[in-house]
Amino acid sequence: MRPAPRRSYGRAELEHNGNGRLFSGVPERFRAWASHGDLVHALPDGFHRTAGTRQARIAAFESPERRLYGLQFHPEVVHTEHGAAILRNFAFEVCGARGGWSPRSHAERTIAAIRAQVGDGQVVCGASGGVDSTVTAMLVHRAIGERLHCIFVDNGVLRKDEAESVRSSFEEALGIPLQVVDARERFLTRLKGVRSPERKRKIIGREFIRVFEEASRELPDVRFLAQGTLYPDVIESVSVKGPSAVIKSHHNVGGLPKRMRLKLIEPLRELFKDEVRVLGRQLGAPDGLVGRHPFPGPGLAVRMLGTVEKDGLDVLREADAILEEEIRSAGCYDRIWQAFVVLLPLRTVGVMGDARTYERVAVIRAVESRDGMTADWAALPHELLVRVSNRITGEVRGVNRVVLDITSKPPGTIEWE
Repeated sequence: MRPAPRRSYGRAELEHNGNGRLFSGVPERFRAWASHGDLVHALPDGFHRTAGTRQARIAAFESPERRLYGLQFHPEVVHTEHGAAILRNFAFEVCGARGGWSPRSHAERTIAAIRAQVGDGQVVCGASGGVDSTVTAMLVHRAIGERLHCIFVDNGVLRKDEAESVRSSFEEALGIPLQVVDARERFLTRLKGVRSPERKRKIIGREFIRVFEEASRELPDVRFLAQGTLYPDVIESVSVKGPSAVIKSHHNVGGLPKRMRLKLIEPLRELFKDEVRVLGRQLGAPDGLVGRHPFPGPGLAVRMLGTVEKDGLDVLREADAILEEEIRSAGCYDRIWQAFVVLLPLRTVGVMGDARTYERVAVIRAVESRDGMTADWAALPHELLVRVSNRITGEVRGVNRVVLDITSKPPGTIEWE
């Protein structure tokens, strides 16, 4: 292995030679998703090459006798064609596994495990209104009923009308009571002057826990905190198995304080977002909740680059609301993974009417994905982009320029911070 002369990110055309067990039944050429800056120069004794790309002649190899297989692309992501077939070949043909997982059986096992862990205790659940925390709340509620106390923290970096929308969704659609804690001033004070995205995430993560702990003191026998941590959160925040880089500290993993009074319940910790949505439908969650676009725990704090300040947050909320409204109106909301606006910490010259302006830049970010681990930018209709740009510059005071982000993941991430 040595550094590649040309790094490979995103789409790659892969061709296999028909001699690999993993490629049984897979077309000879197909699109794969790459993310690497290294090149396999030569194979050890006993291994043979099974596939390659233009950038990497050895993109797959194996030694069936030693039951060792290597790939230098990502079969697990939706952007790799026939990736599921490759993984099935490995799981069933090579490892002899059986496919016994189902949403129903997983839900039953998880509910039983929560009930056993909690015993007669009480649980507080950090509810954001997103699919992860919603499914977590539904699982815990099925396990312990009224001994679950869901808390929604209004941290001052939420989208427009978010608190009221989440409250009505929980209480009306799910029948689960929700306590709303107004902590806007508290969070914004902690974030004042902070520019580093890692510091933002850690501050918000620690403050969330403190709010939950304070709220739990008013409840009898609360010893547990339930939160909707997913496997991608863990992968990007900590080294899970073997040496790997920390991409960013998710507020509910790398942002947690070292000492906590409450013990964590994370029933989704080994699942991806698409699996959580399937589980949510199994539990009876409404499509409007299950299909909701992801929203980061640190909220608009990581979509407002640079320091977080109230006026800028108000600008960002209005621009983001326009984008969501237009995407829904165009019928595009359910076919894309996520769409949002980023506010840049710079200003550009513009002309509006007969006046010179010097105002902010808003970025449209829309991606297609299945699990959030990889993503490609979504080609929104030209007419839709024109409407969004015209509305943001015409209706949102403080923005005079709108640009479009067309970067995939990798090499970028979905969020900007």
